[in-house]
Amino acid sequence: MAKIAYIRCSTEDQNPARQEETMRSLGCVKVFTDMLSGKDTNRPGLQAMLEYVREGDTLYVESFSRLARSTRDLLQIIDQLQQKGVQFISQKECIDTNTPQGKFMLTVFAALSELEREQIRQRQAEGIAIAKRNGKYTGRQPIHYDHYLFEQLYRQWKAGEVTQKYICKKLNMSRTTLSRRITDYERLSTPTTKQMTDSLGNEYDQISLF
Repeated sequence: MAKIAYIRCSTEDQNPARQEETMRSLGCVKVFTDMLSGKDTNRPGLQAMLEYVREGDTLYVESFSRLARSTRDLLQIIDQLQQKGVQFISQKECIDTNTPQGKFMLTVFAALSELEREQIRQRQAEGIAIAKRNGKYTGRQPIHYDHYLFEQLYRQWKAGEVTQKYICKKLNMSRTTLSRRITDYERLSTPTTKQMTDSLGNEYDQISLF
């Protein structure tokens, strides 16, 4: 049951000394630090901390903004901590997830995050509707790729000679797009029951002629 601290400064020009002093005064035995923007969760210090903490530990941060810049990222990180049995305390906001007040605040944050996502979806829908009325909406553009190369790579993948990651790199497409292309290709390439029945029926008719 250790006290763990996470510190983040937006740039290398900022000094983490103030945050470090605060964490030491709280009795934190290990500190993880990032010297970069908090625009996403792809931070080495953050990922190392999430890997390190164990059940019964408590994570301390100076404020929510040090851990995440968006409510959505904050809730995802706290959810990861809770799944590992780790408590979370934000010094500035006086939030402790081990108290009823702290749990209530997380519920409020979750509601605000859902409201924010709903507003974004609504604005997107309104923008698309306006673009359609003005004849400017063309929808998502299809991804063009070499179909012959895809078939070659598909056969190699089925034979265990290449990986999907390799195919994505060769065709310059995402894993999600590749999965859709494979599903479509297999659906079109696999004969339906009706096609197989018709084929067998034709063969039977040909044999009956002799």
